[in-house]
Amino acid sequence: MDTIKLSIITPTGMIFNDSVKSVTLPGKEGEFGVLPGHSSLVSTLNVGVIVIEKIDSIEAVAINWGHVKVDEKSVDVLVDGAIALTSGKDSEIAKNIEAAKELVNSVKDSNISLAAVEAKINSFA
Repeated sequence: MDTIKLSIITPTGMIFNDSVKSVTLPGKEGEFGVLPGHSSLVSTLNVGVIVIEKIDSIEAVAINWGHVKVDEKSVDVLVDGAIALTSGKDSEIAKNIEAAKELVNSVKDSNISLAAVEAKINSFA
């Protein structure tokens, strides 16, 4: 099975580094998906949720903003703030979801539908 290497890095360190089947990112012009063999690109990321499809599970990370560099074999995401939504115990996930909502609401950009982002965050509850 083809995979692509995904790394997500914040100012405090790496929060994800693994091979994945696909990743969906909240780009400046809207969400876009990346599969192995994707064309090279660099994009700005808006507040939203990164959805990570691993071989045996799906994970999600809420971000406030950042940048991504994509090539055929890797996706390197640099973000200002990020909260994992789908790892840990149930009580930890609930706390992370609340923290993700706070992170998302800290972004004051009128071009972004914060309600849509919050709905996506809630879908991982």
